[in-house]
Amino acid sequence: MRVYLGAAPGVGKTYAMLGEGRRRLERGTDVVVGLVECHGRRHTEEMLQGLEVVPRRVLPYRGSTWEEMDLDAVLARRPRLVLVDELAHTNVPGSRHRHRWEDVEELLAAGIDVITTVNVQHLASLNDVVEKITGVPQRETVPDAVVRAADQIELRDMTAEALRRRLAHGNVYAPDKVDAALGHYFRPGNLNALRELALLWTADRVDDALNLYREQHRISGTWEARERVVVALSGGVEGETLLRRAARVARRAGGDLVAVHVTRSDGLLETGGADLAEQRRLAESLGASYHQVVGDDVAEALLAFARGQNATQLVLGDSRRSRLAALLAGPGVGTRTIRASGDIDVHIVTHAHAGRAAPPPRRGSALGATRVRSGYAAALVAPLLLVGLLLPWRDDVNLVSDMLLFLLLTVTVSLVGGLRPALVSAVVGSASLNYFFTPPYRTLAVTDPNNALALAVFVAVAMLVSSVVDLAARRTRQAARAAAQAQTLADLTSVVLAEGDSLQLVLERLRETFALDAVSLWEGEQLLATTGGGCRPDDAATVVPVGAERVLALDGRLLEAEDERVVAAFATQVVVLLDRRRLWARAQEAGALAEVDRTRTALLAAVGHDLRTPLAAAKASVSTLRSPDLHLGPEDTAELLGAADESLDRLAALIANLLDMSRLQAGAMAVELRATGLGEVGARALDDLGATTVELAVEPDLPDVEADPGLLERVLVNLVANALRFSPDGAPPRLTAGRVGDVVELRVVDRGPGIPVDQRDRVFAPFQRLGDSDNTTGVGLGLALSRGLAEAMGGSLEADDTPGGGLTMVLRLRAAAGPDAAPAPGLRERSAGALP
Repeated sequence: MRVYLGAAPGVGKTYAMLGEGRRRLERGTDVVVGLVECHGRRHTEEMLQGLEVVPRRVLPYRGSTWEEMDLDAVLARRPRLVLVDELAHTNVPGSRHRHRWEDVEELLAAGIDVITTVNVQHLASLNDVVEKITGVPQRETVPDAVVRAADQIELRDMTAEALRRRLAHGNVYAPDKVDAALGHYFRPGNLNALRELALLWTADRVDDALNLYREQHRISGTWEARERVVVALSGGVEGETLLRRAARVARRAGGDLVAVHVTRSDGLLETGGADLAEQRRLAESLGASYHQVVGDDVAEALLAFARGQNATQLVLGDSRRSRLAALLAGPGVGTRTIRASGDIDVHIVTHAHAGRAAPPPRRGSALGATRVRSGYAAALVAPLLLVGLLLPWRDDVNLVSDMLLFLLLTVTVSLVGGLRPALVSAVVGSASLNYFFTPPYRTLAVTDPNNALALAVFVAVAMLVSSVVDLAARRTRQAARAAAQAQTLADLTSVVLAEGDSLQLVLERLRETFALDAVSLWEGEQLLATTGGGCRPDDAATVVPVGAERVLALDGRLLEAEDERVVAAFATQVVVLLDRRRLWARAQEAGALAEVDRTRTALLAAVGHDLRTPLAAAKASVSTLRSPDLHLGPEDTAELLGAADESLDRLAALIANLLDMSRLQAGAMAVELRATGLGEVGARALDDLGATTVELAVEPDLPDVEADPGLLERVLVNLVANALRFSPDGAPPRLTAGRVGDVVELRVVDRGPGIPVDQRDRVFAPFQRLGDSDNTTGVGLGLALSRGLAEAMGGSLEADDTPGGGLTMVLRLRAAAGPDAAPAPGLRERSAGALP
């Protein structure tokens, strides 16, 4: 499938589609036109010449005939390529599918290539945004996933000025519609906003394709196709400054903003969780996505995450360590990140807290490879230096003091490098004490038993102290890692609570947390969800069971035992999400069945009486007329015929309401909107009600409304009839109409008992007659049907108080585009009965 996407009508989508079809035809491709709408545009009609056009299917509907694409004829013709215009179009009832994009999906499933067109305002995700920009709701939409699934999406772009010139020259709409279009939908601001939406949506689609290509080809290097700014948050007080600075960088570059916090398994950089939570909220308010990863080396974890995000810029804060601390501890995170950043630009942002805080304490840190190597070096070199320092004082310092000094050295080495370097230090120190400071000197022999005991005690104490120090370091590391894992699981829980049933998001967090290449969820041979390109269980580095039949396949690196425990927690969360999905689906099915059952029960209960009553009255009247034993006069005959006619009319209206409510609930109600004068429709509605008295108050020069005349008449009849039922004698209902901005309000006012505020929504539910014990007047569908019809016409119907007591029904409809229309004659001068 190939889609031509446009920002607005008239940018040349159909023309480009036909041009591509002609090029394919010249190359020998079997091309047919399934359906193309020329809209009277001469150049488009010229492009259609020479192409085979499949005859359209003619469908009757509501007394008119409509043309749609003949899907069966296209499938029977089986061309290589079919051109189908207006992908978001809603088909006429009676077609096989409700939407044209469903026709296209059937064509694709049959192996037929499709070229089609769609405007950005018809994309489901942008439909409400376009309505806010233009003020015009679009009822025909197509799911984004349908368009995104296309093999090719080509944006037909045109500047606002160029499109307005095309419109003014009559290349888009008929001349009589140009002025209204230029002053309303095709205003320069609207067109620029729609153009930007189309460009951004297309850019996101291209970015998705780029990420998929990089994942499939295992490309880890940065491609600067689009700016993406990653800001590193430590949880310190400088985080707000970094976020706002990074947001400005991303905004100027026109790119995305991503915030990340590295949770170190050694616990060196852990700070207040409250600050980090506040920074996370700020990041989301700035439009950034927030992520948290675990890594022993912060700089390495940051760069790995940035490359995985295809980031082009990385923002870090200036170190809070003092110069002395930086000198003693060596290069900080910022320096090491810059050295290893490669193609990623690194911004070091100054802030008010730079250089004002001591580095985090290191005594609780785990023993990395650098410290172990330093410990071995100290174990070999430091005892020799101490020997050189003590030899000149050998006769003045006794052996006990020498041993204490060497013991202090061994403890120091254990603090630096752990147990094994300390053991080396103890052995070297013991040999040095024996050789240089224990008589006889310069030999390893020990003649004094006390000296031999002292040396043995020295070695034992050194080993014990080193073991305790090493054990404490390991326990600290385990505690810090457990805290990091707990924080990761807490963040996972918060994500699930915030995002709801998002299995894809959980898998993405799992991949990011452990820096994996791909994570996939499998049930047997079926792939349920994947992120990062996907992998099969047979090819994965780690496979984690999820319940009895499902597994998580993790690809990228082998996980440690501690990591696998956290992954098991992720797997548990996945099970919960799957169970939640299944239960939710069952609950939805049960709820739908319960609603259907409730409606059926209410309908049957209503039909049991309300349909039987007019049937019984009509039956009695007809039976009396047909009785051979009764001799009726003309007056009696006319009365019985009138009663039968009235009962049958009531029965017909009742059935019509039931059928229309069924159509509304099924979404099969066809609505034909056009400029409609309230005068003519209102007069017909009042005539339909028979001999009644209704007060009228209509503003002069009231414009037409966008409505279906037949449906609007039904709504007015129902509303006025409802008001007549509850209006007391001597206080007839009042019908007013006036304009409020771009909306025309019709108010049907009665002086009846009114409805409490908490009961108002119930009167619009089917089969509801609040406070009405008369079951002979209908099944309670009038107001429910009226609201449904009003909303189908793009309007609204609400209940309000009448000042002084009573109920007011407020019907709002959009004023028709173009100059204000004068009211049609009749509504302000007449009603179905006498006017006060």
